[in-house]
Amino acid sequence: MRLFFAPTSPFVRKVLACAIARGIEDRIEKVPTSTQTSTQTSTELPLANPLGKVPCLLLDDGTPIYDSPVICDYLDTVGDAPPLMPASGPARLRAAVMQALADGIMDAAVLRRGQLAHPRDEGRTAVDARQKAALERGLDRLESSPPEALNDVGAISVACALGYLDFRFAAEPWRESRPQLAAWFAAVSALPPLSGNAPA
Repeated sequence: MRLFFAPTSPFVRKVLACAIARGIEDRIEKVPTSTQTSTQTSTELPLANPLGKVPCLLLDDGTPIYDSPVICDYLDTVGDAPPLMPASGPARLRAAVMQALADGIMDAAVLRRGQLAHPRDEGRTAVDARQKAALERGLDRLESSPPEALNDVGAISVACALGYLDFRFAAEPWRESRPQLAAWFAAVSALPPLSGNAPA
């Protein structure tokens, strides 16, 4: 399998963290990829994923898989480790909703980061404020019901979202008003899926 990746993408980090958690990271060849058209480092990415986004996993038979929830779902079928998405019931629903919430936080943060490269006109200021508000509400929801461990795709997604906030928005600290979430993140950050997989 080949993974088109960018080391700063929180969605790529989520996929790699899931692969590490399942013990299959050595089966994945990482293909460094720029998603910017002017500096595209792989002409294969837009052929594999017409959206031109990472992560994109290319299977050995040439089948492309995107985006991160679909890739993580596929990785659950590889190897013998217990799946990261519970099979059914309340645990599955909780993991799926937590993954969606964390992905939404990452989407908002990535969009905000992209806005920094442009002049701050009224429209961009409004977009930034809207995304920041969504991000803050997401963090508040996680504080009221933080993950219990780093044992499913929802929790891994949350950890990757928090790591991206630390990486890109260090000047906007989130921990002080969210002590439960901060304590959980501190505890899981040293675990193998995250410790060797920080954005750079």
